[in-house]
Amino acid sequence: MSTSTPSVTTNSSGQAIQGTSGATIGNTSADNISTNEFLDLMLTSLQNQNPLDPSSQDPTQYLTELAQMTGVEQETDTSQNTQDSAQTQSVSQAISMIGDTVTYTDQSTGDPVTGTVSSVQITSSGPTMTVDGVAGINLSTLTNVAAASSAGSTADASSTDDSTTESGS
Repeated sequence: MSTSTPSVTTNSSGQAIQGTSGATIGNTSADNISTNEFLDLMLTSLQNQNPLDPSSQDPTQYLTELAQMTGVEQETDTSQNTQDSAQTQSVSQAISMIGDTVTYTDQSTGDPVTGTVSSVQITSSGPTMTVDGVAGINLSTLTNVAAASSAGSTADASSTDDSTTESGS
């Protein structure tokens, strides 16, 4: 493997003159440093700076970099929190449907299927339900949900009538 070194014009202190061309070598592991690594580099640089030539580095450069890094970190945290919140809400929604009668679109036939939700499985891609023994039903395939509470109150009323009839006999 051969490597060519581009010619770079430098000034008397050995710094590259702005506007000269050079090669960029990409290294993704070196491009992505943590906040702590950046702070370590900044402190090392500040400790080793030349006090007789303060113009060699822009003093606001570190603060600008730190502010940008903090902003990106906060955006990443906000994004992760939003994803976690959406996942939690989706799981809660699925769990609340246990016992409910749902209609979903069968992915293999495209036909509507109606059944009762018996359980919820939490997978890496989100919650899925088991409806009348068929596992892996996604929430996105649901077309109708009938709450069990309305069906349950009807069943309770009929069982109450039966017990009243039996005790009355």
